[in-house]
Amino acid sequence: MKKALITGITGQDGYYLSKLLLEKGYEVHGTIRRSSSINTSRIDPLIANYTKDGLFNLHYADLLDSASLSSLINLIKPDEVYNLAAQSHVSVSFKNPILTTQVGTLGSLSLLEPIRHLDKEVKFYQASSSEMFGGSSKESLNEESLFDAKSPYAASKVFAHDITKIYRDSYGIFGVNGILFNHESPLRGETFVTRKITKAVGRISLGIQKKLTLGNLDASRDWGYAGDYVEAMWMMLQHGIADDWVLATGETYKVSDFVKSAFEYAGLEWSKYVETSEKYIRPNEVDFLLGDSSKAEKELKWKSNTSFEQLVQMMVDADIEEAKREDVLLKNNLLKPTWEHPAKKY
Repeated sequence: MKKALITGITGQDGYYLSKLLLEKGYEVHGTIRRSSSINTSRIDPLIANYTKDGLFNLHYADLLDSASLSSLINLIKPDEVYNLAAQSHVSVSFKNPILTTQVGTLGSLSLLEPIRHLDKEVKFYQASSSEMFGGSSKESLNEESLFDAKSPYAASKVFAHDITKIYRDSYGIFGVNGILFNHESPLRGETFVTRKITKAVGRISLGIQKKLTLGNLDASRDWGYAGDYVEAMWMMLQHGIADDWVLATGETYKVSDFVKSAFEYAGLEWSKYVETSEKYIRPNEVDFLLGDSSKAEKELKWKSNTSFEQLVQMMVDADIEEAKREDVLLKNNLLKPTWEHPAKKY
């Protein structure tokens, strides 16, 4: 039975990747940080279904604590390591640049070093990001496109990407970089613009939120479904040669397109509810991102299978159901609104 170690296991990608690997017969291990309030809500179904059989295991470790990661890798002796952990919100990286950079840079090194010294081959996946390209080009971007980081988050990802290549070339480590363009799901963090939109649609449709405030509606992104993308992560580590691959849909849409699609699907006129504010504009905005995943399609036989419309509808459906649960809790005084623009009745 293969063993996999996943950092960032409590995140969106961590859930979908864990689920995929468990279904493929892996023993999955994940890192979580010590905290008085650990949030495992995304992976609770996996904990319930697989922990008792020893197939799903959580360990306390921190990307900024190299000793804890080294001990864990030597204990588990995994066949595959997936480094998904990061402070992954671009806007937050401007407010917390030091932490963002430390996690993104030291984290990858703290994994690569013990892997290099382990007495078995360990395949390593580094989660790179389309944000590394900077969005200065209107052309589709591939593995040969130049990086032009425009945020602390993107800069930290460039370092992790490059150090993975350096360890691959210098020490023969099977290390790959997955350069993923935006990938969303109903499990996306609520501060990311796509989920912020669909959460608002759900709440507005239930009458528990009045409006939605966003930043740059003209920013364009290549949005795919996270469930499709984690399969390619696994495929990269099964490939005969370690390399780097771009994952994208090859289509780009503006934030305003996502807004319109989400509100229209719920039967709402978006212009009645959406406003913009300068406080949500990034200091150094990335205006346009479009990916070319033809290399992954050719070499990995991978292709994004979920359309933009399917993705939006999937997320709206999930958040309408979540809003229904919130409405019940609000009516019974079991919940206080923590979101912007709550309805006055609450």
